[in-house]
Amino acid sequence: MYQLHFSPSSAAMAPHILLQELGVPFEKILVDTSTGAHRSEAYRKLNPNGLIPTLVDGDLVLYETAAICMHLCDRHPEAGLAPALGTAERAHFYKWLVWLTNTVQSTLIIYFYTDRWMDAGNSAGVAELKSHAEAKVGLMLDQLDAELARLEKTHAQPWLLGANYSAVDIYTLTLCRWTRNFASKPARDRAHLGAYLKRALARPAVIKAFEAEGLAQPWV
Repeated sequence: MYQLHFSPSSAAMAPHILLQELGVPFEKILVDTSTGAHRSEAYRKLNPNGLIPTLVDGDLVLYETAAICMHLCDRHPEAGLAPALGTAERAHFYKWLVWLTNTVQSTLIIYFYTDRWMDAGNSAGVAELKSHAEAKVGLMLDQLDAELARLEKTHAQPWLLGANYSAVDIYTLTLCRWTRNFASKPARDRAHLGAYLKRALARPAVIKAFEAEGLAQPWV
């Protein structure tokens, strides 16, 4: 049985939803960040970075959210949550997943933990960097919105890879949720992206994961 070390509303949400979509047995193990459990010696033996999530699959211990998602898709190809290997669709799957984790998520981390990038007491610098990070994420959300608009107009396709829902959509939902309290324009306020998020939120596996994590409405 898989073990997913998680905390609510963290990056662990992506593999959590993915596991619910797969319908396979798994155990959720709460890592209480409020008490510093992610920095404990026991947890760092699994994930030396002290970050969430970590997946245990038998003797395999895996961290980095995108890597976990790709591993689960490869372990369960019958679920169709990633395109077939060697196809152009699979290449786009890699492109979007890497872009989400390496570009969108990394900028969101700066937004949420701005003080880590500034000297202590530099409140003006913190505010300025946070504002710039939010603006940069806004441009990325615009890119997602434009891509969804293109797919809807040219192909009438509802998901980022086209007709088929995939782990890319799960990851996108997870990160878009993190923008829900933006001072400017959260993901849900964009026409095509907002409709896309509603489609994702209607999936039973998404509802099950959000409810299991005890998340209050609105979810995005």
